[in-house]
Amino acid sequence: MFDNLIEFLNQNSGALTVLFTGVVTISTVVYAVLTAVLVSETKKMREVQTEPRIEITLRPFESAINIVRLHIKNIGLGPAQDIHFNASVISGGEGAKKLLAEFTETNFFKTGLKYFGPGQEMYSHYTQMAQDHDQKIESVLLFEMEYKSVTGSKYKERTIIDMSEMKGHYQLGKPNLYAISQSLEKIQKDFGHIASGFKRIKTDVYSHEDRAQEYQERMQQIEEMKAKHKNS
Repeated sequence: MFDNLIEFLNQNSGALTVLFTGVVTISTVVYAVLTAVLVSETKKMREVQTEPRIEITLRPFESAINIVRLHIKNIGLGPAQDIHFNASVISGGEGAKKLLAEFTETNFFKTGLKYFGPGQEMYSHYTQMAQDHDQKIESVLLFEMEYKSVTGSKYKERTIIDMSEMKGHYQLGKPNLYAISQSLEKIQKDFGHIASGFKRIKTDVYSHEDRAQEYQERMQQIEEMKAKHKNS
């Protein structure tokens, strides 16, 4: 049986060589493709670790829901550099122009930002929605941003702020953080008044003599009640 196997291999050595060469070639190609994919994924991961991403959202104040402002934050893992803003009105007419002017009163919208680190956040100037509400709620604003990463990659972002998304937005009661801050402020103010002598702590001093006198008065009342009961 072993001799037959040897004879088969000798007779088909050419075909086996071609087959083995094909398997090696295919394996090499697969390995090369996998290596290229791995290199590409590694490059993407490295870029993500240095890539900035700036978002602009609309947020109300914690203490007053009718007062809103823009929240600008770098949600990426890398810092952004040389940030430039360009703001414009998509729709809403004069009311939208007035609203945009209020938001962009903050100077960085005009001068830009040299550096904006990961997780860093800033706020725009605020607007009161109670004033000219119907005009402001119909406003749609566009914010365009250009910036680059520390590796020199350039980015462009476009954010649309649609004020109509706030329709029907309301809040019941005070926000927890706001209520806690108010309570702490009141406690701090009370302690400050006490420490400065502006207010005095109201206390009732109950001494040993007071307790002895109270005991004597109680015993006297008991004796009087006994005498009254005996006479009756």
